[in-house]
Amino acid sequence: MGNHSLENVLVIPRSLFDALGAFHGFQAGSGHYLPAILDPANNSFLCRADAETDPSHKQIIPYALFQHGDRFLHYVRGGNAGEQRLASKGSIGIGGHVNEDDYRASGSLGWDLYLTGVEREVAEELQINSPYQQSIIGLINDDTTEVGQVHLGVVHLFTLKSPDVVPNEDGITNLTFLTRDELNERAQGGFLESWSRLIVENLDQVLAPAAAVGG
Repeated sequence: MGNHSLENVLVIPRSLFDALGAFHGFQAGSGHYLPAILDPANNSFLCRADAETDPSHKQIIPYALFQHGDRFLHYVRGGNAGEQRLASKGSIGIGGHVNEDDYRASGSLGWDLYLTGVEREVAEELQINSPYQQSIIGLINDDTTEVGQVHLGVVHLFTLKSPDVVPNEDGITNLTFLTRDELNERAQGGFLESWSRLIVENLDQVLAPAAAVGG
């Protein structure tokens, strides 16, 4: 993973998000947001150490959910997780920054850069031994927390043919697939990080038909 403080991460100006239409919680569909966010004219790289404390920018975070049948992957972030403010909370999302290494790997800006970042981030955290389909199902924003103020999530849904998924790093613990009822119980008990809670509270919207990635 390298030294996070030296990482340069993909950001957009907060003013762009406000101009597109700021919202709270999960918003189904990516509509006019994603093309604008991923337009190289509108985004740039910023040192992560600065970006984490700069609410005038939003870091773009792919946030991937994994569904098998009627269950969703759930895990607990270990105490050595990269984002200490989220450690020991339950999560249903695998997410992370898009960075300059992704730019070097993709050789371009825009969609190719973004999808390279998604693939790298998921591969770093999980080993998926199942065929899957992937779609982008919406965006998530939560300005009520310190973490949320400086991040904007793009929510992906991976639909798996089998539940054969194992952690690829120590920060992913207690990985299991849970039903909606089990997730609702955890959300109501305050055991989920905020983005996961917002998604669980809006699962009907989350599961509405979405456009497949790359098509």
